[in-house]
Amino acid sequence: MLESIPLFSGLNEQALLEISQYATTRTYPKNTVIITEGDPAEMLYVIIKGKVKILLNDEAGKEVIVNCQGPGEYFGELALIDETQRSASVMTMETSTFSVIGKQSFHDILAKHPTIALSLIRDLTLRVRLLTDNVKSLALLDVYGRVAKTLLSMATERDGKLHIEDKLTQQDIANRIGASREMVSRILKDLEVGGYISMKHKHIVINESLPKHY
Repeated sequence: MLESIPLFSGLNEQALLEISQYATTRTYPKNTVIITEGDPAEMLYVIIKGKVKILLNDEAGKEVIVNCQGPGEYFGELALIDETQRSASVMTMETSTFSVIGKQSFHDILAKHPTIALSLIRDLTLRVRLLTDNVKSLALLDVYGRVAKTLLSMATERDGKLHIEDKLTQQDIANRIGASREMVSRILKDLEVGGYISMKHKHIVINESLPKHY
């Protein structure tokens, strides 16, 4: 399965076979916490099947979703590189299967296959850019602007309309943009009444261009 993972693209069959010998496969049910913020770093997780959310929590239990990841993506690499504690928690959003590689094995792989290190650098650069964009949104956009941007970023075109395939609750969106569920609910309701979006069974369809202002 590793040949389909972008992190390992460019490696020959022998190299992939070698890496697979380091890895073990684990499957977890929906809503399982795989990594807890502050834990020691021991493993790299490559997503073979399923989906996870990367999140932060405060002492009061308030949750902020930093990112969502699916097949072909990976998490847990940061703390393995700088050997610090986990910086965020990770929870499955559905039943998920991972290829798991231990810390020392991960270091051995990087030493033997520098092309993987280059892939890591490219991915980390992209993540920094995305985080910068998120900070910009939090600082410069109002709640409506953040809701609209989140919907558009998650949508894919099908049959002339933009569909959000993920099942999203109002709380999910609120956790992504750092706003209250009540405010998100009001914005989504107004967009639905205006015909801009349709909502059914937690699926959202964007019927036409969203207004620039609320």
